Amino acid sequence: MSQIQTSNIDLSRLKKVQTILISQPKPEDEKSPYYELARKYQLKIDFRPFIQIEPITLKEYRKQKINILDHTAVVFTSRNAVTNFFNLCKEAKIEVPPDMKYFCVSDQTANYLQKYIVIRKRKIFVGAKTAADLFDLFKKHKNEKYLYPCSDIRRNETIDFLRKNNIAVNELILYHTVPSDISDLKDINYDVIAFFSPSGIDALFHNFPEFKQNNTRIAAFGPTTAQAVRDANLILDIEAPMPNAPSMTGAIENYIMLANKNNP
Repeated sequence: MSQIQTSNIDLSRLKKVQTILISQPKPEDEKSPYYELARKYQLKIDFRPFIQIEPITLKEYRKQKINILDHTAVVFTSRNAVTNFFNLCKEAKIEVPPDMKYFCVSDQTANYLQKYIVIRKRKIFVGAKTAADLFDLFKKHKNEKYLYPCSDIRRNETIDFLRKNNIAVNELILYHTVPSDISDLKDINYDVIAFFSPSGIDALFHNFPEFKQNNTRIAAFGPTTAQAVRDANLILDIEAPMPNAPSMTGAIENYIMLANKNNP
């Protein structure tokens, strides 16, 4: 384990962690690091998506007046974008040409493409972990006509970069991100709630407008999620990725090692 940094931790809130709510679907992989974390520290970890995806209709797609076949490359920043892109193509009877190029934010997203296409490495371009990692690739392929499938709630950096560099791109909204109904959690208190997008914070207050943080520790993955926590006047106790904790599970474990050691 890397050395644990305490400079950003409010020591007055460093209380024992026994229960955690992860605002994402339950992992199907039994080897998920969350399960290992639960076993290692004897934690109760629950999973509950705070947001859900609603695909657009064919009518909504046509209203955007964007022809998928006018493009030579597609930028995927999530598996949701991949799924909804190919589902729409199937519904609209659009046959994606075999020479279409795909720019994926991560290996995970690129591998997910295998559900829909026969992967040829010459067509797949992959970043490391973030959309910014794709920027050099965009510059090398600046003559492509890019399509950016996304949610109605999205980060701006990819589109902004392409347009700033005069690279042809069209944004195609494929799905809506809406709050899930989590009202049944009203009387359930967790020591830690982990968030992965600003939409998760919005969903929390959509369901519980009078939410009071009290002793609940908030964990956030990514700078935009962290900023959304602060903008909501919540205390950010656990932040990832960090140099000593590139994953959410790593950041939570670092916190637990401190909190539970001081509060046996």
